[in-house]
Amino acid sequence: MAKRLQEHLNSNYIELASRLRPKNAVRKVVAYVESYDDVFFWRSVLQDFETDKLRFEVMLPSRRTLSKGKKAALMNRLGPSLGDFMIACVDADYDYLMQGATEVSRTLLSSPYIMHTYAYAIENYQCYAPSLHTACVMSTLNDRDIFSIEAFIEQFSLIIWPLFVWSIWAHRYGQANIYSITDFAQTITFHDINPWHPENALEHLKQRVNKQVAWLQRKFPKAKDSYLKLRKALQEELNIRPAETYLYIQGHALMDGVVLPLLNPVCNILRREREKEITQLAVHNCQKQNELSGYRHSQSPIDLMLRKGTAFKQSPPYQLLRADIERLAERISKHLPA
Repeated sequence: MAKRLQEHLNSNYIELASRLRPKNAVRKVVAYVESYDDVFFWRSVLQDFETDKLRFEVMLPSRRTLSKGKKAALMNRLGPSLGDFMIACVDADYDYLMQGATEVSRTLLSSPYIMHTYAYAIENYQCYAPSLHTACVMSTLNDRDIFSIEAFIEQFSLIIWPLFVWSIWAHRYGQANIYSITDFAQTITFHDINPWHPENALEHLKQRVNKQVAWLQRKFPKAKDSYLKLRKALQEELNIRPAETYLYIQGHALMDGVVLPLLNPVCNILRREREKEITQLAVHNCQKQNELSGYRHSQSPIDLMLRKGTAFKQSPPYQLLRADIERLAERISKHLPA
């Protein structure tokens, strides 16, 4: 019986169950997220807004099926429900940048019960440039700077900015079938990056971007005015800085095609340096083996360290998300007992 009830737990069940709760009980906000990976991220965000009268519970879109994704999260009944609230917490994708040009974008922007990342996805926050060196230190326990990772990401962003605007333009003006997010991602990502000469990767990237921009200009010769208008709107109305373009590109492309190809070789170098240091300082072989074993046991995968980071809370798009959650908390507080 208990198992069947759990399987049918949804917004309707929560609404009915709330009738049995005392009026002075802590009110719960059920936050539907897209996938397993989102649970920890949104818990780390929403816990900052909990009070003695307000608690959040992060869960997948359904207990009845294995359905996941943005569509499944948004299909739930959202808003107040006899003291409780149901909200959706989702990736913005391009929907925020569409500014109402699509139905999903209009829903995302208009509902006070939909929290979205403003950045493309949670991976973009996990790859927040000022936190990347710290992630390497956490992974390797070696604090040496090989080169400025943050400066690399900034230069990367500046290079891809013109093509990024074209990608947004294609989606706003119904040309995504001709120039898709996948096309854009394939142009801006790397197979590998040499940490000793990262400028080579950036130079090759610039060549690919320039070639792609030239092709789009030939393909859409009448798009100049609308392109320039969109570029201006992105910067002046949405406050997107070209140097922070990486926060708004496809999250998986950023993580798997830019940041990990950059950080993995950096971490390998740092680990080898630390192991070389241990080998040189050890007074005998037994001590060397013990120290190497202890060091290797203390290391962590870089992708795991990226997912544990919280420095993204200093980023510009997160300030917009924070303001949305504060407004939500204020709205909910009006429904709470004194």
